[in-house]
Amino acid sequence: MPVLPRAPRRLAALLVAAAAGFTTVQAVPAAAAPQQLPTAEARAAGVVPGNAPMGWKQYEGRQAGLQRADAGSQRVTAKAFVPSGVLGIDVSSWQRNVNWAAQSAAGKRFAYVKATEGTTYKNPYFKSQYGGSYKAGLIRGAYHFARPANGSAKKQAAYFVKNGGGWSADGHTLPGVLDIEYNPYGATCYGLSKSAMTRWIKDFTTEYKRLTTRDAVIYTTTDWWTRCTGNTKSFSRTNPLWLARYGSTTPGKLPGSWTWATFWQYSATPIDQNRFSSSYARLVVLAKNSR
Repeated sequence: MPVLPRAPRRLAALLVAAAAGFTTVQAVPAAAAPQQLPTAEARAAGVVPGNAPMGWKQYEGRQAGLQRADAGSQRVTAKAFVPSGVLGIDVSSWQRNVNWAAQSAAGKRFAYVKATEGTTYKNPYFKSQYGGSYKAGLIRGAYHFARPANGSAKKQAAYFVKNGGGWSADGHTLPGVLDIEYNPYGATCYGLSKSAMTRWIKDFTTEYKRLTTRDAVIYTTTDWWTRCTGNTKSFSRTNPLWLARYGSTTPGKLPGSWTWATFWQYSATPIDQNRFSSSYARLVVLAKNSR
């Protein structure tokens, strides 16, 4: 099957998602300052100013047509790899109104919803997505797209908690996620040295725990973590890992000294697909304040 150019790939993925029952017209926030416009690569992946979706860089590796959705049920062709285990999705304003009943019927048991980015962006669909997943019986949580070059880590953590990233011991709320990945607005590592990036992440996770009592989940890739933190092992004992790796039947090599990927984002077609790497009972335990 031919590989489409980057921009058509993103369009093809959006069309596939539309067929799956998602409305994928992007909600564009107020224009960012010129120096914070997405890079050419990020624009080709569909990023708009101020609102990058989780795993945006991985979109460029998709091949259109490998998977087909069936009326929102997420049923795909035999060519699509689906791991065993507890499955879930993550969404942002790209998806707008999600058919959560269909997701539940398709076997999805958890969802993460983008809440914030930096200190200025709030997902306008967060309330309906977060509440809708809960009503459909999914265990849900929120994630924050980090902007280390645009504001202190503590301020971003506080902004996240204030705008959807909090936690409650109700057995239905997963700990918040720090989405720390390739910079869609400039230098890959946001202009920070490896030691400075490690301090930034530490400041964020420390403040998040102070505000919520929970250790934040860290979403990243092995490549980015190695390049931008020097493959630090500082967080492996405290923060669950959410690893992004597409086009493989295993999470592969893990960053730092993590020995377990608590979550694995294994595909982005027709919407971000994830696996929790243990039992549903353990997912409930994670929601109840224990790893």
